[in-house]
Amino acid sequence: MKQDERKGGTIVLENFNSTANLASNPGFQSTLSLGSKEVINEKPYNPFEHRNVQHPNSTIGSLVHLLKSSLGSGILAMPAAFKNAGLAAGALGTIIVGFICTHCVYVLVRTSQELCVDAKKPSMGFAETCGAAFEYGPKRLRPWANFARTFVDYALTCTYLAALCVYVVFIAENFKEVLDEYVPDYKLSVETYCALTLVPLVLICQIRNLKWLVPFSAIANIFLVICFAITMYYIFNGLPNPAEREMVASVTQWPLFISTVIFAMEGIGVVMPVENEMAKPEQFLGCPGVLNVAMTVVISLYGIVGFFGYIKYGDDVRGSVTLNLPQDEILAQSAKILMALAILFTYSLQFYVPMEMIWRQIHERVSVRYENITQITIRTVAVVGSVALAAAFPDLELFISLCGAIFLSSLGLLTPAIVDTVHNWDRGLGTFNWILWKNLFISLISLIALFAGSYVSIQGMVHKFSATNSTLEMIQPNSTINAINGTLVL
Repeated sequence: MKQDERKGGTIVLENFNSTANLASNPGFQSTLSLGSKEVINEKPYNPFEHRNVQHPNSTIGSLVHLLKSSLGSGILAMPAAFKNAGLAAGALGTIIVGFICTHCVYVLVRTSQELCVDAKKPSMGFAETCGAAFEYGPKRLRPWANFARTFVDYALTCTYLAALCVYVVFIAENFKEVLDEYVPDYKLSVETYCALTLVPLVLICQIRNLKWLVPFSAIANIFLVICFAITMYYIFNGLPNPAEREMVASVTQWPLFISTVIFAMEGIGVVMPVENEMAKPEQFLGCPGVLNVAMTVVISLYGIVGFFGYIKYGDDVRGSVTLNLPQDEILAQSAKILMALAILFTYSLQFYVPMEMIWRQIHERVSVRYENITQITIRTVAVVGSVALAAAFPDLELFISLCGAIFLSSLGLLTPAIVDTVHNWDRGLGTFNWILWKNLFISLISLIALFAGSYVSIQGMVHKFSATNSTLEMIQPNSTINAINGTLVL
């Protein structure tokens, strides 16, 4: 009997289990569970707390990198850009294009940070961000995630390799201008000077960490400031009346202006590596923030150089305004050398982006034993390729506009606009779908720069190539006649 009572008591105690009763009683259903306390107290995933960067950059170091990536050879191409827009249209257009470029970078970084929370990843690159936007976006677009990643990877690689070709041409032309003046007996072609840049570029591109590139960026910025000061001294010395310059150029030339400004300002591929390697990434966006400070400086400097450079030299301005400086003055020639060295040091920073993508694609297939030699080989081959392409077509102004039109307009403007739209499609596009309309406007500008800019640039290249061939055909008969005359005299 006592045993039965104990048994009954056990049954009663077992049935008096709050969890069992609450879960099994259909009249008392609750969403709470035993783990609900943990869910309530769980903090949202913070990607910044999970980043483990071996050599993080300081906020100042990141600002230096961002300034250096945007303040390159493009700043000296701004007077040539104004030539294709006119004085008034160029000034207004620089501000508008600069604001749009800044906004696109902001949108990309903000989207990347939000997607890191969704994917619970500490950081993402440009291609990863684009892929994740589709992966966590509308269901119909999710199958496009891998395509988006692959497209951006290859497009970025091509973009920066093309930009490196421009850098090589810029370095070669500036050195040629100086050495032709002071060593007239050994005048070499631009192609030869391109080849001479090969050894220093191969050596500097063996540096594999952004942290160790900070001194080079700092030195390049110092050279750039000095060169900028010398250039502005010559520009403001005897400045003509602005009324002598065209205020608004032909609309057919505007695509060249847009393409050149986009090429000059865009550092979209460097932005994500810089933000990902910051010790305090939360200071990248916001006000003032690294991005806003850097782009305010960039837009101001570009506008000043373009506006007054065009006033000074008008339609005679060349692809780099330093090439318009006096040939017979040491100060002017030193500016060319300093600018060439600044771009030489910038080359390694720009090279970081395509190399990072190439290595990410192949490093899993490379044995640990051969990683070092493989890195050296790939870096050397890439530098040799950029130098070879630069030597094949050393026309600075047209090269800049073509690169800006084809690559940076699509990656710097169109891609962030698409990513922002896809990311916010299910989250909300704002009042009256203003985010959608804003991104459509940016996409339209990008497509105009892409198609119209490419067409005008290629047309200019074909025209110049045809003119060169015609000149050669005229020279050859004269050379033959001179040779015959020489033979008869002998």
